[in-house]
Amino acid sequence: MDINHGSSFSSFKSYINALSDLPHRLGRRAGCVSTTFEETNQIRSRSGADMKRNLRWYDLICFGIGGMVGAGVFVTSGTASHDKAGPAVILSYAIAGLCALLSAFCYTEFAVHMPVAGGAFSYIRVTFGEFTAFLVGANLVLDYVLSNAAAARSFTTYFGIAIGVSAESKWRITVSFLPNGFNQIDIIAVLIILILTLIICYSSVLNMILTAVHILFILFVIMMGFWKGDMKNFTEPSDPKHPGGFFPFGAPGVFNGAALVYVSYIGYDAVSTLAEEVKNPVTDIPIGVSGSVILVTVLYCFMAASMSMLLPYDLIDPNSPFTGAFDENLDGFNWVSNVIGVGASFGILTSLLVAMLGQARYICVIGRSGVVPTWFARVHAKTSTPVNASVFLGIFTAIIALFTELDVLLNLVSIGTLFVFLMVSNAVIYRRYVSVETMSPWPTLSFLLSFSLTCIMFTLLWWLGPPGKPKGYMVASCFVVAVGLVKLFIHMVPQARKPDFWGVPLMPWIPCISIFLNIFLLGNIDAASYVRFGFFSGIIVLVYVLYSVHSSFDAEEEGSLCQKSVEMVKESIDIEDLTLKVQS
Repeated sequence: MDINHGSSFSSFKSYINALSDLPHRLGRRAGCVSTTFEETNQIRSRSGADMKRNLRWYDLICFGIGGMVGAGVFVTSGTASHDKAGPAVILSYAIAGLCALLSAFCYTEFAVHMPVAGGAFSYIRVTFGEFTAFLVGANLVLDYVLSNAAAARSFTTYFGIAIGVSAESKWRITVSFLPNGFNQIDIIAVLIILILTLIICYSSVLNMILTAVHILFILFVIMMGFWKGDMKNFTEPSDPKHPGGFFPFGAPGVFNGAALVYVSYIGYDAVSTLAEEVKNPVTDIPIGVSGSVILVTVLYCFMAASMSMLLPYDLIDPNSPFTGAFDENLDGFNWVSNVIGVGASFGILTSLLVAMLGQARYICVIGRSGVVPTWFARVHAKTSTPVNASVFLGIFTAIIALFTELDVLLNLVSIGTLFVFLMVSNAVIYRRYVSVETMSPWPTLSFLLSFSLTCIMFTLLWWLGPPGKPKGYMVASCFVVAVGLVKLFIHMVPQARKPDFWGVPLMPWIPCISIFLNIFLLGNIDAASYVRFGFFSGIIVLVYVLYSVHSSFDAEEEGSLCQKSVEMVKESIDIEDLTLKVQS
């Protein structure tokens, strides 16, 4: 069949013919993988101008801190302490930080080996193929848009707290004919999104300033808590009838608290989308990504300690723990609540800025792949930024922020992001153990499937099983089976490749722990969020079937994209080509 690029959409008849050829096109494109050489050279050239390589490790640390430390810590810490872990919420943050660090290792191996702006989309595309990458990438872009819309509306609330104004009554407009959850018009959120969109089209220097100011506010909150707090609050509740001690809810409470506060670490993945702009990816990316997660973990643990010293855990307000603690405990220091509002506002701005930088680079690389219009892939010659993608997503996010309430958005964001982290952890194992020399990928795929199913069983038992010894025995059995599967895999399947630059240590243990933790945290999300996730994933599949597969098929016919068989022949020279590129 002689098909020219774009002919699938040149006329209605051409499109109908393309749909009739759908099974053939799905078979040819859905599982088609790209190679690192193509991602870093041929595919990247579709953006026209290059992004500037001027970021160093300290820039990445600032972006990482800015992306993670938003307003979330001022909210989740209260529920985690009051309802889940008590004063041991400090350990919950430490455990969640370790989980985030393990996932960050998986991102770092890919980002160092393949320094492009596509993040998880590119990592999945070189391992599991185009369709899976599109499903992951589209979900991630959707998560960014929804979380940014939620963050922008949070900014309105916290900015109101900072200046003593009720955002609900003074700044939001109620439209009676719209349904609940979509009837509070937020003009300030829209303006913030549009202003930041304009900024990221030209410069990212503002992030350094906002991050520095936000850290100063966090240090102020920590200092005030340690100065005015009391050590006895670590062990004594206000009501003697409530459980006491540092672990009032035991070890399960600590892990349940970790599952809740893990969302406060979401944002480090945006750093991987900046890999294309890093001056020396081999050294700067590992330091930047890991360093930001470690520093944020330290800040979070000190903030949790500060909060726990100010009030006994059973008096902490789950909705506003820090402002409530200062209002309750510090006579004459009520102004601290206003300072927290200012600090949270700065935190929202920094997390928004980093997330908007990340989402634009994701859609830019998705555009390079041909599964969405290549208009999104264009990099502006003067600014060296993906202006088209930035403007489109900025307007889209602003529209959602105008109408939609926070509680409609947040759980959907968590499930989508954890799903992406889970896929990247699987992908790093697959890429290490499967290559051209491996005749069959099925031993590795069988292991990943078996291990994931075991983790799902553990998670279901942990969250849904009735308390008692039978539950303990079954949970322990799942743990033993999971460890046995990993040891059997190590013994039976040798690694197919070793990373030349930086690799995840203790392979495959660390990615397996990351897989388990992401599945475990997914088990703590409500059923309604899974319904929404399934609905949006269905829409993404529909877009792929009706548009994306035909667009990438046309690009392949034109020669912009290669078939899987051609790519696999080229795979053996990828490492050498990339080595020359990184060292140049």
